[in-house]
Amino acid sequence: MDTRNEGYVFGLDIGTRSIVGTVGYRVGTDRFVVVAQESVEHSTRAVIDGQIHDIPTVARTISMIKDRLENQIQQPLTEVCIAAAGRVLKTKQVRARYEFSTETKVTEEHIRSLDMLGVEKAYEEIRSDEEDKKKHFFCVGYSTVKYYLNGYPMEMIEMHMANYIEVDLIATFLPEEVVDGLYSAVESAGLHVANLTLEPIAAINIAIPEKFRLLNIALVDVGAGTSDISIVKDGSIIAFGMIPLAGDEVTEAIAKNYLIDFATAERIKRQCENRKSVSFRDIFGNKTTVTKEDITNISQSAIEEITHNIATRIIELNGGQTVSAVFVVGGGGKHDGFTEKLAEFLQLPQERVAIRGAEVLGQVVFEQPGVKKDSTLVTPLGICMNYYEQRNNFIHVQVNGQRVKLYDNGKVTVLDACVSSGFSKNNLFPLRGDTLTFYVNGEERTVKGRVGEVALVRKNGKEVSLNDVAAENDEIEIRPSTKGEAGRIALGQIEECKKELVVTLFGRKILCPPIIVVNGQVQDSLYSIQEGDKVEISDYSSVANLLAFADIDTDTEILLNGRQAGKAAKIHDGDVITEKPKPPEPKEEISPEEELQKQIEEDPLLQPVKPLPDWMKDIPFDTEKRGRDGKVLSSSSQKEKKYTPSIMVTVNGETVRMPEKDNPIFVDVFDVYPFDMSKMGGTKLITRINGADRDFTEPLHEGDRIELFWKT
Repeated sequence: MDTRNEGYVFGLDIGTRSIVGTVGYRVGTDRFVVVAQESVEHSTRAVIDGQIHDIPTVARTISMIKDRLENQIQQPLTEVCIAAAGRVLKTKQVRARYEFSTETKVTEEHIRSLDMLGVEKAYEEIRSDEEDKKKHFFCVGYSTVKYYLNGYPMEMIEMHMANYIEVDLIATFLPEEVVDGLYSAVESAGLHVANLTLEPIAAINIAIPEKFRLLNIALVDVGAGTSDISIVKDGSIIAFGMIPLAGDEVTEAIAKNYLIDFATAERIKRQCENRKSVSFRDIFGNKTTVTKEDITNISQSAIEEITHNIATRIIELNGGQTVSAVFVVGGGGKHDGFTEKLAEFLQLPQERVAIRGAEVLGQVVFEQPGVKKDSTLVTPLGICMNYYEQRNNFIHVQVNGQRVKLYDNGKVTVLDACVSSGFSKNNLFPLRGDTLTFYVNGEERTVKGRVGEVALVRKNGKEVSLNDVAAENDEIEIRPSTKGEAGRIALGQIEECKKELVVTLFGRKILCPPIIVVNGQVQDSLYSIQEGDKVEISDYSSVANLLAFADIDTDTEILLNGRQAGKAAKIHDGDVITEKPKPPEPKEEISPEEELQKQIEEDPLLQPVKPLPDWMKDIPFDTEKRGRDGKVLSSSSQKEKKYTPSIMVTVNGETVRMPEKDNPIFVDVFDVYPFDMSKMGGTKLITRINGADRDFTEPLHEGDRIELFWKT
């Protein structure tokens, strides 16, 4: 014991059939010395499919193992390393999408956020199952299968410009009640959990060294009730899985074939691994001896079923394709023909499916005598060795005042803490508002909503990103992200609605919108589209629509391209609309006397002279002639006025001399020509000068020919 350079490590492998306790210490960086090991089988079904059901019974078994080991090493054991069974893990493959508001260069943080969206989606899908709806899970690992850039698959999307990115992702979760059961059983036995890992991880640490993990390799741990599967690729564990078929199927096949109980069949199965023949008695007491070949033949059908299901699950977990190689550990994988059948179903060469046992335990030394190194020791030793590699356990942080427990896999982030506290992706990442969907002439159209505001995150008072590392006792505050406004658009913004009809209306060009019907009702360009609206846009308008658009009295009667049209008539691009002419108003029938009286009333020269008002009768009129200076002209000055001779005209063929006056007019004829105006000789008085109709104020000139008579 003096050679050890580190303290003892105590590991417990709590399985369905038994519990194995191992105590040892590491020498240097890769050598491990086992100083004591104890194994106790369960007396009842206290553990089913890797989950502890009977905590007190399991706690008593752990205490028994602890006491035996303490007696061997002569030291008290207070801390223990444990592992959650791979069979209790839940794995989901999902596709997640991250949209940008505008075309954006993809960064590492965008990719990390996309991965977390995938983890969140996988978590939601697991909890959507009725039996898991109220359970809480810890994400213990995830791997990306493929990335997509704007819908196209790509190996590397960082630094590319994208409108949206997607990922196919496999995430694995550990139920909280499994962890609580393990902790309760261990603590009831007087132990404190120093490290918690997963059985597949513990097995991989032994069976697949770090230098091999760049390859795409599957590790299958075949136990009694289940076969646990884990897959590595590109240096990481990318997936975990399980099938509920393992060594018990072989035991049951033996029991049914020889009519023996399960315990006897299990003994026969184990003994045939090292012996050529085994004897036993069936339920009738008959003694039977079987050979190893007999057991192999009887087990063949069960082996085929197990390996076929394992191969199918491996391909599913590996993104739909086979792996490069498979390592098998656990007692169930040691049956004859197991690795050969698994290779056949995976379409791999037989040498690429192998049992890992003694060859990977070369650096492990057992101080106990008689210990055989084989595949059954891989997981128990891996649990102990994992203590040195990474101290996986749980940490506690505060998220908005809420205490949150996180599985610490060495890379826990603020985002992990927020998700575990119950924040959904709707509160962590800005969401685009609802997309508006509508239909234009039967064709579906969409308008995307706006992107909301990002979440504001502080860790220990300092603003950080969601991808910042979280540690024990960190205090995280988060202001949820917001959802952007929903998509919206007005009718006038639709491209087809912008096309206008050019119509000539009453002599001027008019740009008229087409008729737009939404859900059976006519709407104008300001109408805001609603979800699911059905928009019908015509290549025509109507007379009523055009007149209303031009703000013209809708009672106006019109002609469309020269033909009378109603208000409902369709108008197309280039149509011409004119106003319908109004019919002439009918003339009022009047008597000749009324016609003459009307002419007299309309002609001011035929009006009788109005008498002077009484107040003007006594006013003397100044008849003196005055010059431009206003002075009265002398008689001699008046005599000097230029003489104006009279002119000669012909009235109804008779030559007459007009009175001597400046600028004689037609009415002056009545002073020199006898024409009785007091008696009507017809229906209309004709007055012409030189053959043209003229009125009484028309000027007369020398030689004019005047016609004056009544027309009947």
